[in-house]
Formats: sequence, C-alpha cells, structure tokens
Amino acid sequence: MPFRIRPDRSFTAEFRKAVGGQLRDAIHTLEEMPDGKHEAIHDFRKNLKRVRSLYRLVAEEIPEIQEQENGRLREVAQSLSAMRDAAALIETAAHLKAKARNGEEKKALGRIIEALKARRDHMAEAEATIDQKLTKVPDHLKAAAAAVEDVHFNGGPQRHARLVAKGWRKTALKAREAIAQCRNGESAEAFHTLRKRAQDYRAYHAALRPLWPAAMDAKYEVTSSLVDLLGRIHDLDVLCELVEAEPRHFSNADDLAYLLDAIIFHQQEGRQAALERAEEVFADDPREEADRIELLWQAQVS
Repeated sequence: MPFRIRPDRSFTAEFRKAVGGQLRDAIHTLEEMPDGKHEAIHDFRKNLKRVRSLYRLVAEEIPEIQEQENGRLREVAQSLSAMRDAAALIETAAHLKAKARNGEEKKALGRIIEALKARRDHMAEAEATIDQKLTKVPDHLKAAAAAVEDVHFNGGPQRHARLVAKGWRKTALKAREAIAQCRNGESAEAFHTLRKRAQDYRAYHAALRPLWPAAMDAKYEVTSSLVDLLGRIHDLDVLCELVEAEPRHFSNADDLAYLLDAIIFHQQEGRQAALERAEEVFADDPREEADRIELLWQAQVS
C-alpha cells in the first residue's frame, strides 16, 4: 500500500491508512519471508522505522499514544536485531575489502570476513529461540495495527497543517543541531542521531509527496543518499565496537590492525562526505521550510 497522506482527505483516516499499511506489510513479510529470514527481518524493520517516523511527526497531538507505540515498535524491532546485525557486519567488512588500499589489507579483510561469518553461524546455532520470536512478532504488530485505530486528530485542515508543519520543523531543527554536534566533536552518537533524523525527514518526504510530487521526490532521493552514507558510518562504528567487545573472534593481531586502520580511514572519509551531504539536505531554514509545508497543505484544502 502506498505510503502517502493526502491533505484533501480526512487526516485521521489517512494517518491510520499509512501506518496500518506499513504494519500489514511487515506482518506479511514475516509470515511469508519471500526472500528468506534475514531479508524479512531487514524489511520489517524498515516498515517499523517509517511507522515510528510518522508517529514522531504528530507527537504533539497524541503524545501518550506516540510514546506507547514508539516503545512497542522499538522493542519488537530490537527483539530480532541480533541476527540481522551480524549479517550487516559481514556486508560492512566486504565493503571494506572491496575498497582495500593494498593487497595485504585485502587479504587480511578476507580473513576478517570469514571470522565474522563463523560468528554469525555460531549465533544462528546458539539462537534457538529466533524462530519462536519470529512467530510471536506478527501478534505484536497486529496489536500495533489495532492501536492506530484509536488515533484521532481533532480540528480541521488548518489545524492539521499546523500540526504537520510543527513536526517537520522539529525534526529539521534536531537534524541541524546534530550536524553542529558532529562538526564539534564528530562523536559516533551525534552521527547516529543525525541518521535517525534524516530517516524521519526522508519518511516525511515520502508520506507527504502529494503536497508537491516533483520537489518531494527530488529531496527524497538526496536524503536517501545521506541516509546511506550515515548507515555505512554507523555500521563501521558497530564493527569497531564488536572488535573491542568480542576480541576472541579475531585471533590474528595483524589482521585486526588492518581492520581497525581501514575502519578509521573510511570513518573519516565517510563522515566528511556525510556532513557535506547533510549541509545540502538541511540547507533550508527549518522554520521557513515548515511554513512552506503548511502553505502547501492549505493550498490543497482551500
């Protein structure tokens, strides 16, 4: 089902349809697993991120429901995150290998990949409850789908336009704050915060596409490129954390040295590229941009 909210229709109905559609897609993906277990988990988590983004957009109007559903969906996603994260780390190491700066680094990263695969396989054997968890998740998602039917927005189009504009402005302001923090200290947490706000921002461009399709599509694409850059940075951070937390998986000290050197090099390169892209994505003043969203909304309902 299209992830859209049309301003010329009932806001309550459109919100319920957008959220419910994502949750039904997530349920279908987990029950059918058309591309296998790991891809199903990956896809369902993307559905949940979109839902959580929409709830954040309207949090001012329904704070208690937003807090409840954000907590529910975060917990559900985290319950299945370990195996998907293990696979993502292998993909990250493979990306480093593809960009290896010399033959020795490439060979070392090849051995690192094998170590990460062994870790993933061991986790799969040890995680005896993964299938049991998978069978329970659809019930949690059905409860979330039922909860959205309790969501109701008072007032008319003018009020809804202001609500959406406020949520948009808040996200853009938080993104600008995260960019400043990244430039000041370049901490992993600041870049992770920027990634989450960029994901929200991208979701808003998808959901509110009917306001101005051409402009929303263009901004969606450039924001997606930022999310991808920040995602790779996050994966490098997670891989670095794994090395520190579970060094037993990497017995060859020389290989580990090559890995850490590659991580640092690509972190620095990636962070600079991400900040340049973020400045492009969030170049507009958040207040002025939110005002435009409100005007566009009003124009379609007047």
